[in-house]
Amino acid sequence: MFKQRVLVLLSLFFISIALANEPYVEGPLLDRITEKYKVFAKKRFFYLQKTLDSVKDKSDLEKLETVNTFYNSVRYSSDKKVYNKSDYWATPWEFLGKDRGDCEDYVISKYFALKYLGVAPEKLFFTYARSSKFKAAHMVLTYFKTPKSEPLILDNNNHKIFPASKRKDLTPIYNFNGDVLNKIGKEKKSHKKWDQLKLNMKRKKI
Repeated sequence: MFKQRVLVLLSLFFISIALANEPYVEGPLLDRITEKYKVFAKKRFFYLQKTLDSVKDKSDLEKLETVNTFYNSVRYSSDKKVYNKSDYWATPWEFLGKDRGDCEDYVISKYFALKYLGVAPEKLFFTYARSSKFKAAHMVLTYFKTPKSEPLILDNNNHKIFPASKRKDLTPIYNFNGDVLNKIGKEKKSHKKWDQLKLNMKRKKI
C-alpha cells in the first residue's frame, strides 16, 4: 500500500514537471507555422520561447515588462490591410506569424503569454479606451495587482509601462476579461469576439 502511494505521488510529481515545462507553442503547431510563414517566423517563436523562459521565475512586473517589450517589436497594421476585415481578433500565432497586427492583437498576445507565465488571469483586462493623441478608439492590456489597485497600462503605442494616472492621453471606456466575464452591457460585442477567438485558438488557427 505504501509503495503504491509513493508511485502515485511520483507520477503526479513528474506529470507536474512535464506540464510546467510545456512549450508555449508545441512542436506540431510550430511545424505548421514554419510551413506557412517560413523560417523567419520559426525563429521568432524560438526567440519568444527563450524570452518567456528567461522570466518564468521572476516577479509579475518583470514578466509584464518582458512580454510588453517583446510584442511591441511587432509592426502595427490595420485589420483591413492584414485580413481584409474591419475588425478581427487574431490568435497569438497569426499575430507573430504575420508579424503585423492592430491594438487588439497586441493585447491578445500579451494576455496569453502572461497567462502562460503564471500571471493570474483575473489581474489582466482588455481595456477599451479613447486615445486623445490619435483621436481614435484604442485597446490596451491593464494589470491590476489587486482589484482595488491602480492598473498598469501595457500599450503598443507607448512602450513603457505606466500606471493609469500617468496616461492622461487615454480615457478608459470599459474593461473586459473573457476568463472572468464581468458582464456589463457594452461588453456584448467583445464577448462575441472573445468566443470566436477561443474557437480559433482551440482549432489552432494560424
